[in-house]
Amino acid sequence: MLGSELKTAIALAYAAGKLVSDYYATEFVAEEKLGADNLYEPVTAADRAASRLIVDALTTEFPDDGILSEEEADNIETRLAAKRVWIIDPIDGTAGFVKKDGDFAVQIGLAEGGRAVLGVVYMPAHNKLQYAVTGEGAFESLDHGDPAPLHVSGKNDLRSLSLAMSRNPPSARMSRVIEHFGFKNICRRGSVGLKVALIACRECDIYIHPSPRTKLWDTCAPQVILEEAGGKFTDLFGSQIDYSRQDLQNWDGIVASNGRAHAAAIEHLRPLLAEFGRTPRYASGAGA
Repeated sequence: MLGSELKTAIALAYAAGKLVSDYYATEFVAEEKLGADNLYEPVTAADRAASRLIVDALTTEFPDDGILSEEEADNIETRLAAKRVWIIDPIDGTAGFVKKDGDFAVQIGLAEGGRAVLGVVYMPAHNKLQYAVTGEGAFESLDHGDPAPLHVSGKNDLRSLSLAMSRNPPSARMSRVIEHFGFKNICRRGSVGLKVALIACRECDIYIHPSPRTKLWDTCAPQVILEEAGGKFTDLFGSQIDYSRQDLQNWDGIVASNGRAHAAAIEHLRPLLAEFGRTPRYASGAGA
């Protein structure tokens, strides 16, 4: 149904991946920018160049669609008026890109009516591409090879789940989450897209991000891929993420899982969220 859009997004992800890989091989300079949450974060010339490549091509190919990219000014009025919006993170995991640890990805998502409907995540350092369109399944291609279907694990016992988690030392709240759930198996990776990718290919089972610092461009593309692989992706309170809202920040955090254990994980989080003083910012959400 979105064949042309998917073909274009995959081609752009590969092209942007080649571009950022060329930067990655050099001694580039990392700068700081004031992010959408008014906190400073790293940015490089590679982020900006990849963004321009993707945005220019999508604007030409789909002129009626809205576009939201981390590295471009958000034209809120135009974006909110569009039926469809491309949501782009040219380098998800810029910190990993700067550290040269391989944990970064090019993410291109498409939302329609506030729901993520297409996602492409390309991990250049691993030469791994994951992609999906709603209702058509999720797939992975390694080294530009033939795509293989993605399927999540069938685990449903919370204590047996493998947790995908940031490489950074856990915050006090994340430490409480680990203790509360009793997680024993933890895989540390950078980039939201990479951590969600681990669940889609059964290397992990759950990813809990209690911080409100992720943005719509962090989650749009990975969400479609995970859901089409059989998983589930919501905020901490179990509500769907609305990609048609004006506010770009995922204030209510995120939970990505294999789906089998999702309802139990959301219920198990409730006392912790009360302990943290967290209440839903988007109370009505976009559906539970």
